Amino acid sequence: MILMLIILIITAAVLGIRLFVVKKEIKNISTQLNSYNNFSTGKKMDISLVDRDVETLGSEINTLIDHYVSAKREKISSENELKEGIASISHDLRTPLTSIKGYLQMVKSKDLSKSQREEYLNIALERSVHLEKLVNDFFELSKIESHDYTLRNERINMTEMTNEMVLSFYNGFKEKEVEPDINISSTPVFIMNDRAAVTRVLENLLSNALQYSKGGIGVTVRKNEDKVLLRVENSTEIIDEAHNPELFFDRFYIADKSRTGRSSGLGLAVTKSLMDKMNGRIRAEYDGERLAFTCEWQGAD
Repeated sequence: MILMLIILIITAAVLGIRLFVVKKEIKNISTQLNSYNNFSTGKKMDISLVDRDVETLGSEINTLIDHYVSAKREKISSENELKEGIASISHDLRTPLTSIKGYLQMVKSKDLSKSQREEYLNIALERSVHLEKLVNDFFELSKIESHDYTLRNERINMTEMTNEMVLSFYNGFKEKEVEPDINISSTPVFIMNDRAAVTRVLENLLSNALQYSKGGIGVTVRKNEDKVLLRVENSTEIIDEAHNPELFFDRFYIADKSRTGRSSGLGLAVTKSLMDKMNGRIRAEYDGERLAFTCEWQGAD
């Protein structure tokens, strides 16, 4: 009886000490959490604890802290990007509007000749077309990135489609005195994808190349094993080697930080979003003094 009593006393003492230690460790965790909540230092908890279960709890809390810190950084980054984007969009919309307003005000002048008035009206019309395209691109990009945007798969002859699209730019090439270097597979190559989306990608890349080319444009379509590759390239001004051409796909990216010229619009951002939706890939790279965009789709029989 006495032995049992001694065992019970020892057991109670051990449990009491263990309970005291656990309570102390829980209080320590609570203190650290309170400090974290008040100061948001991002400092992890000290989990060198005696009780294994409490140590596991501390480890899980540290994992949550990691997720929280990561989410907070992403939130700050997104907010900064949004602010820059709003500033960029505001400028892109305000610039043509200001220009249109200025030319229309000049048109009201009685001192203008008929030819001057016509010239200013044509410039205002050109600016309004640019503004309309910009607004349409914003809407298109929003639509593409929505969850409701769906694609229709169909068999597409990329050889035929690319030849037709290049031909549709004939007047533009002629006006800029550009002779495109066409390297399109003589053997038809096919993909299974959305015809409208692929057409838009082709149109955007050719339009971009024509607008910014400094003399040469190249278009290539070929099959590489089970993939179909489209490459559109144009000669360009020499750019800092440190510049990452992938930034061209960022909707808010502006190559000219001084913003002295017009924005390039959202064509490449739309193109990137469409390629993502089609489960394709697109990359940008500098090849000497040329800027090249390469699209890749899964080939089809």
